[in-house]
Amino acid sequence: MMRHRYKIAVRRSQRGVTLVVGMIMLVLITLLVLASFHLGRNNLAIVGNAQQRNEALAAAQQTIEAAVDSPLLTSSPGSIFPTPCSGWPANTLCYDVNADGTNDVVVQITPAPTCVKAQVIPLTSPIPLPTYCRGGVNQSCFGQGGGAGCNDSSCANSLWDIRAVAQNLAPNGTSAASRGPVAVVNQGIAKVVGTSEIATACP
Repeated sequence: MMRHRYKIAVRRSQRGVTLVVGMIMLVLITLLVLASFHLGRNNLAIVGNAQQRNEALAAAQQTIEAAVDSPLLTSSPGSIFPTPCSGWPANTLCYDVNADGTNDVVVQITPAPTCVKAQVIPLTSPIPLPTYCRGGVNQSCFGQGGGAGCNDSSCANSLWDIRAVAQNLAPNGTSAASRGPVAVVNQGIAKVVGTSEIATACP
């Protein structure tokens, strides 16, 4: 009889323990779900930032290529693009990277590109010269043979330093966003220029 009563008492006490263990397991599972949620959200933010940075780098590189292709690079390095980004100073371009009709990234070439050095290309250069480089030879060289400056073409190889800074646009479109990645691309490029431009573009 005593044993029977003891078993009943043990079973009743175990029912209380089961409830406590169940509550602890429920709390642990809740904490695990919350931790997984925060981890997933952080990973999503990291991926989004990496994507924005890649888009900014691509826009900066595209702007440098546009500057190299512009004829104003050597003649007017402070104002390379005829139509800069609206509301921004010269040497800026805006890009709509997600094709929603609104500009998302602004790229500014700052400071203005500078010519590091220039060297006149000789007419005897093994590299084929454009036709316009062979014209304009000094008339005093006719019949002089290879006198000083008489073997020079009217073009020069120039080396330029260009720096592009890309950042996200704020919703108003006329200022940079307070948050987001900033991509900076420094690049040296070579460009053939006329010798008449050396004095002004490459002093």
